[in-house]
Formats: sequence, C-alpha cells, structure tokens
Amino acid sequence: MVVAAPSAGLTSRPAAEAYIGGVCFKLGPPRLIGAEVEWLTACDGPDSARPDLGAIAAALGPHAPRSLVPDSPARPLPSGSLVTVEPGGQIELSSAPHPDSAALCDALASDESVLQDLLAARSISMISVAADAGRRAHRLLRLPRYRAMEDRFESIGPFGKLMMCNTAAVQVSVDAGADRDDVARRWGVLHSVGPALIAAFACSPRLHGIPPGEWASQRMRTWLELDPARTAGPGDVSADPITDYARWVLDVPLLCVRRDGPCWDAPPGATFADWLGGGLDDALGRRPTHDDLDYHLTTVFPPVRAMGHLEVRYLDMQPGSRRRLPIVALEALLRAPDVSAVTATTRGCWRDAARVGLRDRELRSGAAAVLELAAEYAVDPGAAAELSTEARRCRKETR
Repeated sequence: MVVAAPSAGLTSRPAAEAYIGGVCFKLGPPRLIGAEVEWLTACDGPDSARPDLGAIAAALGPHAPRSLVPDSPARPLPSGSLVTVEPGGQIELSSAPHPDSAALCDALASDESVLQDLLAARSISMISVAADAGRRAHRLLRLPRYRAMEDRFESIGPFGKLMMCNTAAVQVSVDAGADRDDVARRWGVLHSVGPALIAAFACSPRLHGIPPGEWASQRMRTWLELDPARTAGPGDVSADPITDYARWVLDVPLLCVRRDGPCWDAPPGATFADWLGGGLDDALGRRPTHDDLDYHLTTVFPPVRAMGHLEVRYLDMQPGSRRRLPIVALEALLRAPDVSAVTATTRGCWRDAARVGLRDRELRSGAAAVLELAAEYAVDPGAAAELSTEARRCRKETR
C-alpha cells in the first residue's frame, strides 16, 4: 500500500508536540474574556418536544450555523455572539472576546434577548437548566462527527449520548498567559478552583435516563464517565502545562477521522501518536496532516481545554441571571495573588464535588472561601456583593 506522507513539519512526535504548544497556548498579556452559554430548547406546548432543526434554522435566518444550513452567512447577533446548535437541539451563544466580565455579560444578555425573540417567533423556548430531567436523549444533528462521537461513547456506556443531547453548560474562556510561567500560574488557578466552583454552582441533580446514583451535578457526572481517556486531561498540577498538554493530546484515542462520506469512525483504541508513527498505515492509507491534528484538538474534552486560550468546561448552566456569577468569579480569581490557601482541601476532588457538592463540609467551606476570595478581587462592586452573597449561601447550604 502506498501511504501518503504527512505535511511538512508534522513528521515526528516532537514536531507535533511543538505545533500543539504553539496553536493551543497563544502567549501575550492577558486582556480578554469570553463565554459560551447553552440552553435546552423545546417547542411551546404541553409535551415540551424537541424542536425540528428546520424550525430552528428558519427562526435563526442569517444567524443559523453552517451545521444546520451549509451556505448560511452565519452572521453574529448584534452584540457579537455567534449561534451554534448542539446535537440534541441545545442552542448556544459563543460570545466575542471582551475586555472584562461586565462587558461580556452585558453583551451576552443583549444577544440572549435577541435570540429569544427569534426563536419565539417559531414557538421555540430556551430552557435555562443544566440537565434535561424529562426527555430521553435523542440526537438531532446527523453530521458524521456526531455519529462517530455517539458510536465511540456508546461503546463505553450511556453517559456520552446523555452529555451530547441532554446537558448544558456555562463555559468561560480566558487568555492563556503572558509567558510560560504565567500560563502555568493561570492553568493552576483554573484547575485548583475547579472542584470548589463545581460544588458551588452544581444545579443538575436530575437527568432523565442516567443510571441510578445521587449526584449534585449529573451534567458533570456525564463528563467524568463518558470517556475518561478523553476528558481527564494531563493533570491538575503542572510546572509546564504547554509540554504536558501536548504530550497528553497525542496519546488520546482518536474520536474520528474525517473522510468523504458519512462514516468517520476511527480504528478502536488508536491514538493520534499511533497514526503519526505509522501504526495506522494499513487502516487509513495515509499519515496525518496539520489539519488532522487541528481537528483532533477539538475532540478532547478536559476540564480546562487549551484552544489558543484556556476554556473552562466544568460549570453547570445556571438559571436566569445567575450564569454571570461563575464568569465574574473566574475573572476575579485569576486576578488574586494566591489561591492555594483556599483550595488546599478541595483541589483535585472533581468527582466528590460533582457527586456530593455542598453536602460535604470541606467542599462547602472550600466553595465559600473561593467565592469570598473572588469577591475580594472583583473589580465591579456589584459583582463583589453578589459573590459575597453566594459565599454566604454556600456556608449555609446542606442539600
């Protein structure tokens, strides 16, 4: 068999690791913050059925994503947010980057109002919850990527389809850092505060179709269970996250390989490193290119994902205006000089945080301490007051 050579520069594992470090961690003075906010959708009516994708596309018009309408102009909404649609019909606003959380939250609120009006014209509602408690998981998007995801995840268990179709999150994106030392600091902060913030903002105790088990965040449970090799990440503690992340990415099993046609399934268990090293020559007939590696980077889902910026993925969608709280908290915590003192007892407790949340005394105390620190370093006085209120709630909460 004749095997096509990889593109220039992607000829070895060290070359691939260097490439990942360059594209996943853009260095420069941290200035910007962005967010992605998801809602479940339902047709207006007594049965709250999932809306037809055609109805969503018609409602969005020129704002429809190309996953729904291939020739759509996919225009941003007036305040700069792009609209995307997730496999189960969830709708998402992906903000433009903003200089601070206040500007970001104002823009998201404005675009949310526009989006609600567009969907309401087609009798479609946006539901501000983190997990669907009433409907079975059903995938609407039939794209090859999502077919391959569903096939991969179903070989492991039921959690992947539930995540894809029945959950929603608040994701926060921040600049990676000024230099490698700053990247390590910011990476450490985002990971160390993660369990405490999961506990503080867990609000998905019910998810239709999930196996038995009482969890404060059933949404986060799906991520922990669906494919651990893909979702664990390189670890919470790293002196050099750029190098560690690149090594981890190459050893994650391939989720899919893009081809002509509807089947993008990857050889079971094969990693990107296997493909790069020639181990898949017979199965795939070619070596990977930079485009293949770029795509592989979109198929890893650690709690904090490096995409040029750092993308925090561990927070439940919050009801109503509460969704701004984790955004302003993360902005403030990255400004704090040292978070280690308030995360010493909760760092690394991802599973406990998702499972028991504020029912655990240490997580309850840790969540309150993290939010108190965020309140101390929040620039906006209103945000600081809200975070202080949340800290007091956490100290009292026992559910």
